[in-house]
Amino acid sequence: MQKIIIVLLFTLGFLQAEEETAKVVYDLTTKDLKTFERKILQGVVANKIHYESQLKELEVTVVIHGGAYRFFTKDPGNSLFKNDTALMENYRILAKRIDSLIKTYDVEFLMCGAAMVKNKLQAKDVYSFVKIIPNSTIGLIDKQNEGYAYIPVN
Repeated sequence: MQKIIIVLLFTLGFLQAEEETAKVVYDLTTKDLKTFERKILQGVVANKIHYESQLKELEVTVVIHGGAYRFFTKDPGNSLFKNDTALMENYRILAKRIDSLIKTYDVEFLMCGAAMVKNKLQAKDVYSFVKIIPNSTIGLIDKQNEGYAYIPVN
C-alpha cells in the first residue's frame, strides 16, 4: 500500500511539474543593439535562470520582424544594414551569443517572411536556425493561442 501511495504522489508531482511550464513569445522589432542585448540576449537568460531556480521550465520563442532582421543576417556587410556601425562591429559576437541561446536555453527564433523582400533578404541570407514563417502576425497569434505570454521588444 505504501508503494502505491509513493507512486501516486510521484506521478501527481510529475504532472504538476508539467503544468508549471511558463511560455513567452518576444515580439522583436527593435533595431537598437543595446535594447536587443538587454531584452533578448541578457533578459532571456535571466528569465530562464529564474524559472529554473523555481524548478520550472520556461519555453521561449522570439518572433523577428521590423528593424530586428539585422541581428539575424549572416553577412550584414552585404545587406541593407551595412551602414549600422554598431552592428558591423559586433555581428560576429552577436552570432555566437544568439547561438548560445539556442544551444544552452533552447530558444526558438521565427522570422517574418513577408517583409524579407522589403529588406532584400532571402532564406540563404539569414542564420539556418531561424525558421521563416509567413508573417509575424501569424507567428504571434499561434504562440499566444498556445498559451505564450506576449512581450514586445521595440
